[in-house]
Amino acid sequence: MALSSKEGIKNLLGQIPFTAELYWLVRQRGKPIQSRFSLRHLQNAMPDLVAQAAALRQNAPAGKNVFIFATLHYWIEHAALLGLALASQGHKVTLGFLPYAEWQSPINRFDLRRQNYYARKVLEAAAPVMESVSLLNMRTNYKPMGEGMRDLVERVTVFDTQYTLQVEDVDPESEVYKLRWERNADAARAAQAWLSANRPDVVIVPNGTIQELGVVYRVARAMKIPAVTYEFGDQRQRIWLGQNAEVMRQETDGLWKARRDLPLTEEQMERLRSLFVARSRASLVENFARLWQDTPAQGGEQARQALGLDERPVVLLATNVLGDSLTLGRQVFSKSMAEWISRTVQYFAGRSDVQLVIRVHPGEVLTHGQSMVDVVKSVLPHLPEHIHLIKPKDKVNTYDIIEVANAGLVYTTTVGLEMAMSGVPVITAGQTHYRGRGFTHDPESWVTYFKLLGQVLEKPEVFKLTREQVQQAWAYAYRFFFDFPRPFPWHLVRVWDDYKQRSIRDVFSESGKEQYGQTFRYLTGEPIDWANVVD
Repeated sequence: MALSSKEGIKNLLGQIPFTAELYWLVRQRGKPIQSRFSLRHLQNAMPDLVAQAAALRQNAPAGKNVFIFATLHYWIEHAALLGLALASQGHKVTLGFLPYAEWQSPINRFDLRRQNYYARKVLEAAAPVMESVSLLNMRTNYKPMGEGMRDLVERVTVFDTQYTLQVEDVDPESEVYKLRWERNADAARAAQAWLSANRPDVVIVPNGTIQELGVVYRVARAMKIPAVTYEFGDQRQRIWLGQNAEVMRQETDGLWKARRDLPLTEEQMERLRSLFVARSRASLVENFARLWQDTPAQGGEQARQALGLDERPVVLLATNVLGDSLTLGRQVFSKSMAEWISRTVQYFAGRSDVQLVIRVHPGEVLTHGQSMVDVVKSVLPHLPEHIHLIKPKDKVNTYDIIEVANAGLVYTTTVGLEMAMSGVPVITAGQTHYRGRGFTHDPESWVTYFKLLGQVLEKPEVFKLTREQVQQAWAYAYRFFFDFPRPFPWHLVRVWDDYKQRSIRDVFSESGKEQYGQTFRYLTGEPIDWANVVD
């Protein structure tokens, strides 16, 4: 990641006061800069956004002191829209930002300051209703960080490196690690300085696990400031929320405690069946915008023939995508997902009395890091006849394998939940959201893992889920897929298309409040009442 001579000159110019700002004023003349750091959609919408927020704010009661933080241009645009919406309801909102377009690539100081000045000018238009502050401009005391601060920066930097390179083993000497450490450390110091001086009632941060987003969330919690994290899944008009928690950990304890004993209605069961069928048939349903399979289901017997499976018990091991935010820091007893897979494959190499089917996540076709195919091949370059490896591009439907499986092994993938819904006994190896809900087996050590695995393989029929456990799995699945995501008008992926359909004025109309009002209150820290959430 060495900088070119041109980049070196820009770095030098970037140290001279006002050079980047003057360049922007003379050359850009208010126009967006020619880089990936573009806020043009927000800039175009800003007059209308501010007018609507100001009009609604006139009749709103005084609210909370809210600090929203974002980095990367798309999160800044979304956070600005969220901030203006909250400001319209009487909250005193400050949007903090860092003007990066890329999290994994270096940028010279001159261009960074240009992007910073550009973002400041765009956000200044919101000043009548919402303040903004660049953490890049914060003057911080660069004394050595305390141990607690250093630990949180290191944790996020490890996650960033895993996420960026899609690896589990991290080299602190790598260029990515060094870059992320520097930026995360700067963000930690700046966030601590601003939060200490201003101390808001609540901090709102997208994601809250990786990059500067994860740093600011952790700094807020270290300072005992309430924090809310949010993210988006594959459902339109839905948002995931985490209160004083990383939303990507998908903590469902409160939800499950409040709703586990509520029986599903026939309408809810049919809704869940429709989702399950769509997932298996590689089709879309309701507001879900993603296909879970490339190949429609052909049936269990078809899968048996395609893979050459015989009558010996079948175990399905389903992997995750390496580096996915849903796998970071999810170890229970293994050092990593790769280690769990390696040791499990070694175990099955000596168990020719059963058949192991390893389903590598289809999402790996979009990744560039280490493949779980390589992990398996490093253990067994030549697979024995009873171990079958399904690669990401192979035209095999996971649900066909579930149909013939006698047992399932998972790290955090939702496939484990779906196997339980089919009555298949499942052993979880990672800290997944459905672990410990009463329908999976959840070992805490290698000893208990292999002991349990041996028992399941010895008599799989004994471990087949009971009717009550299957019902519990279905009930949990409904709560997770349909109750956990809360109604929200503007999805990150299509935020401005969504805004055209649902303006701030629409969202806070009487009918809009009925649909979205609860979610906006939860975003500002009102405890989620899972017993009475609005569908």
